[in-house]
Amino acid sequence: MKLAVIIATFGRKEELAHLLEHLERQERLPDEVVVSAPDETHVPVYETPKFPISTVLGRRGLCAQRNQALDQVLERFDVITFFDDDFIPEDNYLRLVDRAFQEHEDWAVVMGHVVKDGARTAGLSWAEGLQVLAAERSKMPAKPKIVDHVGAYGCNMSIRMKFIGKLRFDERLVLYGWQEDIDFTSQLRRFGRVIGLSTLHGVHLGLKIGRVSGERFGYSQIINPIYLIRKGSVPASFALPLMGRNLAANLVRSLWPEPYIDRRGRLRGNLIALAHLLKGRIEPEYIHKIAA
Repeated sequence: MKLAVIIATFGRKEELAHLLEHLERQERLPDEVVVSAPDETHVPVYETPKFPISTVLGRRGLCAQRNQALDQVLERFDVITFFDDDFIPEDNYLRLVDRAFQEHEDWAVVMGHVVKDGARTAGLSWAEGLQVLAAERSKMPAKPKIVDHVGAYGCNMSIRMKFIGKLRFDERLVLYGWQEDIDFTSQLRRFGRVIGLSTLHGVHLGLKIGRVSGERFGYSQIINPIYLIRKGSVPASFALPLMGRNLAANLVRSLWPEPYIDRRGRLRGNLIALAHLLKGRIEPEYIHKIAA
């Protein structure tokens, strides 16, 4: 089984270098790593890797960058694994992914268990992420817990390539994307199961550099779920509670915001999006018109 890793990156050159070096520790090395970036200034110079590395340049935005990478690997691989540039996989991660797809022909998508997600906090440094991963190693369950999901968390997800075909990430979900992973992988449930596997461990650093402004993100928190409901790729039972939780959190915490989250900016974005919804305007691309 041939396995490729795709990493879309923006503004995280140092972190990407750490990840590429870390991937050399994988018990099952990737057959190729494809780095997708807007231009070469986002990509480190990496010499003598243990696996082939190719770089595709020219497009900006998570969906666009993942799509340009997909176009490079179609027909050449059996499984594609997407890692965020601030995700640290356990050393057995790709070996377990390979085994999972070989043993379960009815699995279309497999995502791992994020033992700590810095996106929910101020974020983690690379050293802190490694410490967390080491501490969790002894807690690895002997028997995997298998859970079906609506869609996969995009910081670490693997897909059986033959099911992708002409499906691509929705480029109307511009810049950071927001729910682009759920949109893409939920459409693969018609071919097989979308699985969360507890033995696949990793840490998401949740770095704040390279992300969009609070106001832009807040707009996407409201508009993107509604857009995906109308598109038919994500059920309202998933998208509406997610939207409601984010709106409530921004409303309450804007009074005492965390220092690492622009709650007031997110709330402004939420309110702009709600005003647009009242007018029947559902336009994810509008965030291009909001100040960065």
